[in-house]
Amino acid sequence: MKWEELLRQVADEPVFRTGFLAGSGESLSVLRLQLSRWVKTGKLIQLTRGLYTLAQPYRKQSPHPFILANTMKKASYVSLQSALGYFGMIPEHVPTVTSVTTLRPSRVETPLGRFLFRHIKKDQFYGYRQVDLGFHQKAFIATPEKALLDLVYLTPGADNREFLAELRLQNLSECDCAVLVNLAQTSGSPKLQRAAGLLEKLIKEQGG
Repeated sequence: MKWEELLRQVADEPVFRTGFLAGSGESLSVLRLQLSRWVKTGKLIQLTRGLYTLAQPYRKQSPHPFILANTMKKASYVSLQSALGYFGMIPEHVPTVTSVTTLRPSRVETPLGRFLFRHIKKDQFYGYRQVDLGFHQKAFIATPEKALLDLVYLTPGADNREFLAELRLQNLSECDCAVLVNLAQTSGSPKLQRAAGLLEKLIKEQGG
């Protein structure tokens, strides 16, 4: 495969896998060798094994970090502080993209950012939606309510008022208390139900 042919095939793709090029007629071993050479010459960026993006100035658009996270692990969605930061509900900048997954937990360092995947049980894998990030990119992100509950679920001792107050939640209009309580009840977790009750009180106290 020539470089110009690769550009024609992936120009509109924020990221792509080796298998995406399988229809080119070349064997996967040859494709992998070519991709490796283009990584070494700086034309491609390898994110994880078999996952690539075009380097500047060849790509038409930069892949959103949430797209990268979703693509690295299919059974995942962006949540916890990353989702809360996206919705403007916490004041801190969140440099690492954190997702939850039903697969094994992992931490991935790439030239385009750091990614953390926290394991969650299959019966807790819900409460997310596909969000339009602009520039024809979409990613699966937890709802504000589920992002809060995921944070509590994965943080020991988080079902207390002190921990929740320290989050310094803002833009509370993003959070629907009825949805929050319903999600906590759906979880079947006493911890999440306690946290939902405390969060509901905090939100109401702060005028949410």
